[in-house]
Amino acid sequence: MNTLQTVLDQSVAAQEVPFVVGMVGTPDGIAFSGAAGMASQGRAAAEDTAFRIFSMTKAIGSLAAMILIDRGKLSLDTPVADVLPEWNDLQVLEGFDGDTPILRAPKTVATLRHLATHTSGMEYEFWNPDVPKYMELTEHPTVLSGLKSSLNYPLTSDPGTRWGYGPSIDWLGRMVEAVDGRRIDAFCQAEILDPLGMTDTAFEPDALADRLAEVRMRNADGGFDPFTLAPPSQPEFYGMGHALYSTAPDYMRFLRMLLNGGELDGNRLLSADAFAQLMADQMNGLTFQNMKSVAPAVSADVELPPGTTHSFAFCRSETDVPGKRSAGSVSWAGVCNTHYWCDPARNVAAVIMTQSLPFVEPGLLAAYDAYERAVYDAL
Repeated sequence: MNTLQTVLDQSVAAQEVPFVVGMVGTPDGIAFSGAAGMASQGRAAAEDTAFRIFSMTKAIGSLAAMILIDRGKLSLDTPVADVLPEWNDLQVLEGFDGDTPILRAPKTVATLRHLATHTSGMEYEFWNPDVPKYMELTEHPTVLSGLKSSLNYPLTSDPGTRWGYGPSIDWLGRMVEAVDGRRIDAFCQAEILDPLGMTDTAFEPDALADRLAEVRMRNADGGFDPFTLAPPSQPEFYGMGHALYSTAPDYMRFLRMLLNGGELDGNRLLSADAFAQLMADQMNGLTFQNMKSVAPAVSADVELPPGTTHSFAFCRSETDVPGKRSAGSVSWAGVCNTHYWCDPARNVAAVIMTQSLPFVEPGLLAAYDAYERAVYDAL
């Protein structure tokens, strides 16, 4: 595993990333832990560095919903509006007549499965040019405002008809709250974070402040400048699409639970059947569609192998990648370039985490590729 540390060191030296923390786990424990670079002014990156994990929150929100499905409180095919009637207020945005949005009622019923697989019809403003235009014309707040009213994005397609990446998991978290009665942060603490021993994962950064890395943005000279970006503090609702802060060791506990079939250290979170549902393709014949960025400062285009699907909680690889992950592997990431994958076929999971923008820019992808290949070489 010495090669892995070399990969991390070289990725920082080559300015592919401003700093990096990497960790590799198996069902039994941690096989590698390393870091390189400065996480913030005067503080080196280390195993205990804290990150804004943004969309790495989504898998935990999806797990929360699957826990309720496992208990018979919800099902994959529960209509969203049966639990959250306000969903019925949402309409499909078909375009614009000058500065007037053209809206119509959806032709299909959105279900919990559609939310979990990003086929609900809802897209972030970074991926569909009609959405930022709609938000500007209607003064609709971004979901990162933390306002409940921000959830009411227009739909850009009928539910169940195509992949579209947006605030669906925020709605999924609201379904959990409505059915369970606890606020989502309290639910996740009691049902997921405490049982897994994820003591450094939090909805507010206060306890992690002295270890929290700085976000950097790529500048015109190829280096990085400080940039301010964070989930909203004390929001009206905690969005399970983006709300969490965590560390590499904590997220590895979550991933090792996956490698152990839904349990860790004797604490079982899901039955075998529910765990199988969590990991299986749930897209009903649809596949992931490459995401073309309309906000290049925030993200480059997101491209995955053709035929990539989505399980209940993760993007899912349907083919082996030579020298890298196996078919059946699950993965995703956060916008500030915190990345993970879990490969049950090879009994390995890993994270590679920094705090940089744009998401999946070429430098980051080069570091990720070298790191993943080194992980499989070491196996």
